Amino acid sequence: MTVTDAAALAALAGEHLDLVRAPFTLPRSRVLVFREGDGVRVHTAEYERSLAECRVLDTLVVRDRDGAALPITAVLPHVIEFGGGIGLTFAGPHALTVGRVASASERIETTDGQGLDTALRAYSTDGMSIEWTTPDGALTRIALDDETTAARLDIGADRNVQHAASVTHPADLAATETIWLDWFERCPRVRRDLQSMTAFCWWVLGANIVELPALGHARAVVPSKIGYVGLWQWDAYFIAVGLRHGDPELAREQLELAFRFPSDDGQLPDVVHEHGVLATSDDLPPSDRETLRRAGSAIADPSAPVPLTKPPLAAWALAKVLEIEPADDWAREQLARIRRSQDWWFAASDLDGDGMPEYGHPYSSGLDDSPIFDGPLPTTAPDLGAYLVLQDLELARFAERFGDADAAAHRSRAERTLGLLLDLWDDERGLFRARAAGVDVVSDTVVGLMPLLTGHLPEPIVDRLVAALADPRRFGAAWAVPTVAVGDADFSPEHMWRGPVWVNTNALIVAGLRASGRAGLALDLAERTVALVMHGGGPHEYFNPITGQKAATATTAFGWSAALFVDLAVGLSSPPVE
Repeated sequence: MTVTDAAALAALAGEHLDLVRAPFTLPRSRVLVFREGDGVRVHTAEYERSLAECRVLDTLVVRDRDGAALPITAVLPHVIEFGGGIGLTFAGPHALTVGRVASASERIETTDGQGLDTALRAYSTDGMSIEWTTPDGALTRIALDDETTAARLDIGADRNVQHAASVTHPADLAATETIWLDWFERCPRVRRDLQSMTAFCWWVLGANIVELPALGHARAVVPSKIGYVGLWQWDAYFIAVGLRHGDPELAREQLELAFRFPSDDGQLPDVVHEHGVLATSDDLPPSDRETLRRAGSAIADPSAPVPLTKPPLAAWALAKVLEIEPADDWAREQLARIRRSQDWWFAASDLDGDGMPEYGHPYSSGLDDSPIFDGPLPTTAPDLGAYLVLQDLELARFAERFGDADAAAHRSRAERTLGLLLDLWDDERGLFRARAAGVDVVSDTVVGLMPLLTGHLPEPIVDRLVAALADPRRFGAAWAVPTVAVGDADFSPEHMWRGPVWVNTNALIVAGLRASGRAGLALDLAERTVALVMHGGGPHEYFNPITGQKAATATTAFGWSAALFVDLAVGLSSPPVE
């Protein structure tokens, strides 16, 4: 049996909403509600600000007639229920309402669709109260009675709270439920054992929608409302790949935002956010600018701004999104920007002039603290070479499809780049090397597996990389694939890109194995990746490869982990379950 009803999918997602790793929120809202004792606390989500800096309410508690705090008894995407029949819900993106909510057993269903209202009128809130404290220590209490059955809290842009009695609580509850039911109508239906986590991951993608008013109220599906409130270029690609299965229009919107603000020479920015873009070190706070310039390329002018971007997977993501729903005119417009971005890598990021572009700063790789960046910059990295080959091959296919560019030129450049990439192969060690300012990097990292994506490696090299994936002293960890080989001196199971498993690198290796003719191994790694997310309790930012649990410092409810789980689950459920 499969789950097909939106309400059932919402209930499956609700099983994961613990208000600790997954806050209560609403698509397009910046308001986040977390568990705090028997009550909750409230924050806003803001770019480059921590939760601690964005406190709205330190506590919000519902009390019964005797003054005892009512515990939280259930959480669904549209409501937090407290014992005693009180529920907290949204009243649009900037307000919360708290008041009477009938449990399922209490509801009186009617044929006119007003069952919820009928049930709400049947019970008294007399003697109950709602109280909250603000960060300055102020305590506010609203007594509930048969006339004041609910309270409304409006949260301003300055995080101040205005409150009043609410007469719209039942309607707010119904409206919020409708928003989530509409979202879950789009949730992909997958294999039964994957459906619960898929529903939760689909909730994550909806929960992480942030509206950007300065950009025409564009919808950005951010990596997380906890600390990552912006559209990072790389994240947008992976998130779009998952969104395409249920909301291809929103998937296209993520790519369009990532492509909307190229520099004059074609470079795409690292981040698009509510205040502008992050494309160079000059877009950062002054203290960060100086740090970046000190750590910048040894070849680039240290007094000049350091370009900040992300790896070139734009054409790959575009091709994936168009598989679900063609949009040719829109695609042609995006391709013009992608081609200019690809040219930028060769014209502006080949910092030593050898024909192979380099990373001028770790931020541009997406693997910020990988040991391949422990040495001097720029870094010649096999993953970048692989992405550039893949992107030129995708651009050649688009040129052939639309007849609007020179496919042969893209294929010729891909062939040249592949030759340079093969120069990084170390046959003795069985890996692709990175180079730090021309000096070989000793570390054995996940970037050396990315050349599988090209689909054009010699078979003996593919065999060696496949063997590395199975080797327990390299990438065959209990929960694969670690981002640094287990036996490497730099391996650390909890330290971001220095050992933990990331869902995006796993998904890229799955794609690489498939492109390299290893479909069975690709299927196996896809199964192990979705098993990791379920074992670890959700789509976290990264996982300990020894325990399979969330790494201590990883963000929870992480966008690309959720999106790529959805993508892998759909692929593993082929033919799709209706």
